[in-house]
Amino acid sequence: MNFSSEHPQIIVVGSSSIDLVLETEKVPGKNETVIAAHSESFFGGKGANQAVGAARLGANVYFIGCVGQDPVGQQIMRNMISENVNVDFVFETDQDASGTAYVTASAGNSAIVVVPAANNYLNVEHVASADRYFQTADLILLQLEISMDVVEFTVNTAKKYGKKVGLYASPAQRLSEELVENLDFIIVKSNELHILFGEEQREKILKKYFNKVFVRDDINSTVYFDGTEMKYCRNEKDSTIYKMGMGDAFTVGFSIALCHNNDIEDCVKFGNEVSVRVSGKKGSQTGLPRLSDFVS
Repeated sequence: MNFSSEHPQIIVVGSSSIDLVLETEKVPGKNETVIAAHSESFFGGKGANQAVGAARLGANVYFIGCVGQDPVGQQIMRNMISENVNVDFVFETDQDASGTAYVTASAGNSAIVVVPAANNYLNVEHVASADRYFQTADLILLQLEISMDVVEFTVNTAKKYGKKVGLYASPAQRLSEELVENLDFIIVKSNELHILFGEEQREKILKKYFNKVFVRDDINSTVYFDGTEMKYCRNEKDSTIYKMGMGDAFTVGFSIALCHNNDIEDCVKFGNEVSVRVSGKKGSQTGLPRLSDFVS
């Protein structure tokens, strides 16, 4: 894994939230009530997770998002500023509260309900206002906790300037062929691959989109096709890891490695390493590693 002396310029367009995590003995089933041993709140949202993760790994990061005009929104903004993320393009709306997520977690398993709220008010005009920063960016990152209109506009803007653009396709939804074609890489959960691409066999999808689609499961295993053979990369810490934010962390690690001109295999390995490190602590952002953890 090589790191150049340059600091990658990354734009993250996406969601932010406060995550309320409830620790229980089991994840409740239908019509079932359980008692939480305790609750904790953490900073989250897939976009904010990626922005903080990229900044900790040495990138200069602009975050484009939307929060409510409420104390939670101010907390989210202050947190990102403290993590050296530029928030000049984080907009405030009086139409809704800041985003929240409710997580029931038990023995490494979880059930998550996301309330996008203010994230739904991020629009194409907000992205367009940062147009000049796209011209100098090395990479643009997206997720699917914002509207598809914003995702598509962002990808088109990135392509207008010939920039790399990647998507962590979560929460999964069907993608248009045009969007898939314009993306440089797509990261998807193994149990959601069919939502994006239909019922074709995984191997057929990966061979069609070689070195573009990377499929991950909840034991930190990543599968892709490199144009010649199917590649499997696994980095599992133990059976009781905290799984929140692992997909965001992988995306960040992969992206940073790509910006430093590493080959795809090393990008995947580094993504897995970043992902497994974040799983060592509660919360999607708490365990995100720093560049100094890898470079002495």
